[in-house]
Amino acid sequence: MSSVLTDLFPHPIVQAPMAGGVSVPQLAAAVSDAGGLGFLAAGYKTADGMYQEIKQLRGLTSRPFGVNLFLPQPETPGASTGSAGAADTAPSNAAVDVYAHQLAGEASWYETELGDPESGRDDGYDAKLAVLLDNPVPVVSFHFGVPAREVIDSLHRVGTLTFVTATTAEEARAVERAGADVVIAQGVEAGGHQGTHRDVPETDGSGIGLLSLVAQVRESVGIPVVAAGGIMRGGQIAAVCAAGASAAQLGTAFVVAHESGAHALHKQALTNPLFARTELTRAFTGRPARALVNRFLREHGPYAPAAYPEVHHLTAPLRKAAAKAGDAQGLALWAGQGHRMARELPAGQLVEVLIAELAAARTALSAGGAR
Repeated sequence: MSSVLTDLFPHPIVQAPMAGGVSVPQLAAAVSDAGGLGFLAAGYKTADGMYQEIKQLRGLTSRPFGVNLFLPQPETPGASTGSAGAADTAPSNAAVDVYAHQLAGEASWYETELGDPESGRDDGYDAKLAVLLDNPVPVVSFHFGVPAREVIDSLHRVGTLTFVTATTAEEARAVERAGADVVIAQGVEAGGHQGTHRDVPETDGSGIGLLSLVAQVRESVGIPVVAAGGIMRGGQIAAVCAAGASAAQLGTAFVVAHESGAHALHKQALTNPLFARTELTRAFTGRPARALVNRFLREHGPYAPAAYPEVHHLTAPLRKAAAKAGDAQGLALWAGQGHRMARELPAGQLVEVLIAELAAARTALSAGGAR
């Protein structure tokens, strides 16, 4: 690994920050204590909620960890400025209204109301940054774009390293230009949201596979690369490291860990033959995200508009009600393409298994090269 990373964690394993309650302090602590880098996900939390989780995590481990932030989203193309009244109603807003009408039956079925799509676009970004500058953590990572140079510089001044997700070599170059320390190269295989810097509907489904992406990014930037997307085994970690990555980020592999905060239905679904495949969809949030194909995704995915976070806010009560009803067919079952390889283990033990597999793969590669 790059010395920038080995000073933080001895093994090339990063636990992906997974918003929505999966990446709880207990999970991050277990991964960090085992020699990886644990992460908290600040997405969808208040600034105080994030701070309380940081305090809890610090009580569980003395090892380095990270906190992930969602970048504020620009106005959806065509959005109204509000200065000319109803005549300026945005096409995207109309699409959200149409989608809400389509979801009326879901609301009736789950006996709940749809959420307010205008519940906010910035995810409390500025308030969370203020907390992280007042109470510095070892690493802050960013998803859905590149933070301003002054944001990265301010974090550096308090001793925080910065990681930023990229899904193309062009995005990786933008990450480096902004002054970030590490780029997370996220392949199309990854579960959950694609961390594209711009949400361009015309590119849906055209993402780059991880090994190709890592090689392209490695040749495009001089900063360390962390590979993310579908990684479930130590042999895959060896492969991405051979392709030029310094470490691997795993999310789905940790969803089923004992310490994970994922709903029991989500954990069970990852290896349930009923859920045979994953698909990129806008059905739950309005932004492309990879999930297990279930009823909600099949019925609503084809019609979901490109409107994040409006669709996220709209469907949040439905997902909450589905979880309460024990109905996995109405949940956002985020999962990478390797989901069927998930192993239900304590997180620390999973890190140990991955390290052993990585060592075995490297030994095999060395032996093969010596022939």
